Amino acid sequence: MDGAEAEAEQLRLQEAVDEMVQGLEKEQIRKMQAKMFRCSADCCENATASMHQVHQCIERCHTSLAQAQTTVTGELERFQNRLQRCIMECNDKARDGLDSGLKPDAVKREAEGCVRRCVSDHSLLVPSIARTLKHNLASLEK
Repeated sequence: MDGAEAEAEQLRLQEAVDEMVQGLEKEQIRKMQAKMFRCSADCCENATASMHQVHQCIERCHTSLAQAQTTVTGELERFQNRLQRCIMECNDKARDGLDSGLKPDAVKREAEGCVRRCVSDHSLLVPSIARTLKHNLASLEK
């Protein structure tokens, strides 16, 4: 696998993650946003509430959406960290190979294969992450 193929593999992984996030946004986050805006509007329509009470009411309306955003961001950060650790391990193995006297071309081929495996292995995790996030977001919607 050459550098262009590795980049193509990484692009496919990025597209899969982007598609997952867009699906979550369309299927769940938008509903939560609409609910939050309706709730906030109801707070503002309470003519007997003080300014402080309206502000607290609006803050409560925003809570589940903020939790949802934190949940998605956290899960994506964990995924990214795992992928980075895997790639760093490939780089360490390549450095060790060069230090032990292996030929640079062989080390490069092995490193590219290692990175490809990291990307491929992590691509397989995307459906599981999507299921986890859907479940976690659904529990926040209640």
